[in-house]
Amino acid sequence: MSTPPKFPVRLPLSDLALVVLCALYLLPGLTNHDPWKSDDAVHFGITYGFLVGHDWLVPHLAGEAILGSPPLYYWLAAACARLFGWLLPLHDAARLASGLCGAAFLAFLASAGRRLHGPEAGSAAVLVAIGCLGLLVPIHDMQPQIALLAASAAFYAGLARLPQRPIAGGLQTGLALGLGFLSTGMTALATLAPVLLLLPTNRQWRNATGRYGLTVAVAVALPLIALWPMLLARRAPTELAAWWVAAHPHFQGHWLRLLSDQAELLVWFSWPALPLALWALWLNRHRLSESTLILPLIGTITTLLALFILYPPRPVEDLPLLVPLTLLAAAGAGRMRRGASNAFDWFGMMTFSIVGALIWLGGIAMIFGVPPKIAHNFAKLAPGFIAHSNPAVFTAAVFLTLLWLWLIFASPRSPWRAINHWAAGVTLVWVLVVALWLPWIDYGKSYRGVAASLKRALPTSGQCIARRYLGDPQRASLQYFAGIVTINANTPAGAICRLLLIQGSQKSRPAPTGWHKLWEGHRPGDRSERLRLYQRN
Repeated sequence: MSTPPKFPVRLPLSDLALVVLCALYLLPGLTNHDPWKSDDAVHFGITYGFLVGHDWLVPHLAGEAILGSPPLYYWLAAACARLFGWLLPLHDAARLASGLCGAAFLAFLASAGRRLHGPEAGSAAVLVAIGCLGLLVPIHDMQPQIALLAASAAFYAGLARLPQRPIAGGLQTGLALGLGFLSTGMTALATLAPVLLLLPTNRQWRNATGRYGLTVAVAVALPLIALWPMLLARRAPTELAAWWVAAHPHFQGHWLRLLSDQAELLVWFSWPALPLALWALWLNRHRLSESTLILPLIGTITTLLALFILYPPRPVEDLPLLVPLTLLAAAGAGRMRRGASNAFDWFGMMTFSIVGALIWLGGIAMIFGVPPKIAHNFAKLAPGFIAHSNPAVFTAAVFLTLLWLWLIFASPRSPWRAINHWAAGVTLVWVLVVALWLPWIDYGKSYRGVAASLKRALPTSGQCIARRYLGDPQRASLQYFAGIVTINANTPAGAICRLLLIQGSQKSRPAPTGWHKLWEGHRPGDRSERLRLYQRN
């Protein structure tokens, strides 16, 4: 029996092989689909507000100010839309901002890992991050938190650089903290600033070099942090007050329940970074005070506390934790015991091979109708969808599947083999979903058809439309796809509108008193949401 050819890449993946894996992970899924409910549509809606409006300082969604985050990420997305809008649909071009931020995140993470734990740890940090299940969807959405991830990775890379080059390290750290604030506001301060405050409590950071570098970082960060609020205070003080109320973290109640929910979320969200980080702490338990370990350890603890105390347990809110946690994990990823490493490797190979096979089965069922029962289930979830085969995409999916099989059979024995297989398996599953299922997913998650149907149902153009219970994703989608901008029904301007759009459940409800229903619509297969348009009698 012939053996497969030897795998020509050393482990952990580095240089060109690592760049190719990162590109395969980041690029598929950024384009070729509409803005999706919910975060993707909302953040594109804000970007679209910059593209069609005249106010570059205050973010707007469908004509109304929305002040959850400062505008840096939206400026970047709007710039991408302007630069690449001739080549791609506007929403796809804008979403390239997340790809750029994702690439910066992985690059700075590799830099931080190398400076803290050595050359192999730089590659390991990237592989662990790619393998984290909670990162997979947000990094392909329009999401300001991805800009914060990039800023956080640059922040830790700057701090890792600081003991040798205090000016350059402090400058990078301060820029990263300031740009992180300009991307997500108080979230950046809550998750990054405590690290700067607590590092000097460690004896290895109390020397003159450490103090000097940290002082440079603070001096650089403060003007950037103050810039947008000062401009907002001068030009739009009312919006500044609204931003402070919207963005200021609030203490969470019911701590026992939140602790349980957060722990349950982290089990899958941060896998495999969390168990590898715990293993690294155990291996290095006698030297945790060293600068290379205390930095990511302080970052992990302070970020966990900030998330637990100030933010609800949501995957997007937990993204900042991945940077310090991954840097901790990189210290132990190549030092697993042989039995644990083999078990993790076997689990990853089996899991992703089975999941990949199921994705293939679903894709074939959608395209060719075989097996008929599975094809019927897909059609039932997205009524009216007709799948088409793209030969180039289909061929690429086959090639990557064969490459995965070659990888798991031909890659050499190595302590790094398990984490390489895990990162490659996550990438394979994502690429297969994009290649074989993306049109079906897009058909069910896009509001394009709903917006077009509503526009056709409007009695005359130019009439104001009041709204009740209409969510931000729906407002953003209606403006983008149909140019429909609604007005809050509880305002004086909304009270005089002769048209009323209400978002509700599938259950049919009588028309409000004094109104009659003109139209009802929903996304294909959506069993929980209905949009209904009423006209005043």
